[in-house]
Amino acid sequence: MTLAVRYTAARTLDTAPSQASPPGPGQVELAPAYVGICGTDLHIFHGDMDARVHTPAVLGHEMSGRVERVGPGVEDWRPGDAVTVMPLRWDDSCPACQVGHQHICQHLDFIGIDSPGAMQQRWTVPASTLVRLPDSLPLDRGALVEPTAVAVHDVGRAGVRGGEKVVVVGGGPVGVLIALVAQATGAEVRLVELSAHRRRLAQELGLTVWNPADDYVPALVRQWTEDAGADVAFEVSGAAGGVDTAVDVLGVRGRLCLVAIHPRPREINLHRFFWRELTLVGARLYDRSDFERAVTLVADGTIPADRLISKVVPLTQAPAAFEALEGGGDVMKILLDCTDRTDDAQGAAV
Repeated sequence: MTLAVRYTAARTLDTAPSQASPPGPGQVELAPAYVGICGTDLHIFHGDMDARVHTPAVLGHEMSGRVERVGPGVEDWRPGDAVTVMPLRWDDSCPACQVGHQHICQHLDFIGIDSPGAMQQRWTVPASTLVRLPDSLPLDRGALVEPTAVAVHDVGRAGVRGGEKVVVVGGGPVGVLIALVAQATGAEVRLVELSAHRRRLAQELGLTVWNPADDYVPALVRQWTEDAGADVAFEVSGAAGGVDTAVDVLGVRGRLCLVAIHPRPREINLHRFFWRELTLVGARLYDRSDFERAVTLVADGTIPADRLISKVVPLTQAPAAFEALEGGGDVMKILLDCTDRTDDAQGAAV
């Protein structure tokens, strides 16, 4: 019997038999190996997205695994192929799709939120969503491709160029990934983060990190940029104070890229936008080119995915893993192991 972890109500997960159907035409059945828990999954766990998520819901969209079976008409994939999934299904007919923005289709099915996700031992998806992973890439690291694709898209949306000065506000997994991708692009980067554990990890990865509890970040930026201000700021904290900091650090014609999901409207200093001719851009998901770039960055070690993985626990310990992430502390990314291994020692440190 194959298992699935399901969200059934606020702060409630259960384990049940997987309901994955055999692959039909154009579909592929996957055996997920590792699935990451992300901030959106936590929003769902808290009950914040109950108006959108239909229970019981199998969550999970950051994954790696192998092809198990292919359906009729699937020619490019074979059992055993290592893959990740770009978890988007679009209608190809709405106004967004018609102008080439399928990744933000107006009727988008985000797989793992709007339809069953990867937190199960068998998962059937359209073959069109698969992205190939190199055989040399360990599958646990492959589960970091999806959040890396987010970072690649964000850096692209902000138009980051070599030599620019970039401030990333928020040092969680996506914030650190954005900082690493921007740095790989040739930008000078400063990361702003309150958590001592996350600051230490970011510093170990070669990033320069500021603690906003100790210093006034806009003053640090003025000193760093000789009073010019930053070229780009990323708001990844999801906090009102983070918005203020991201706006205040920008120089003339600076670009603010909004990445975090803010659960409520925020006040913003529009006078500064007027006075310095600032630009605000949103960054939501990714397209296939972002995924393919992310695979390269993880595979060649530019993104040290193994250093971002705090713990790997069995699928059956998903409730404890969600609670560990919810509590903060010394965790960055927790992966669920969806294979048949149930070594108790593996999950004992949750």
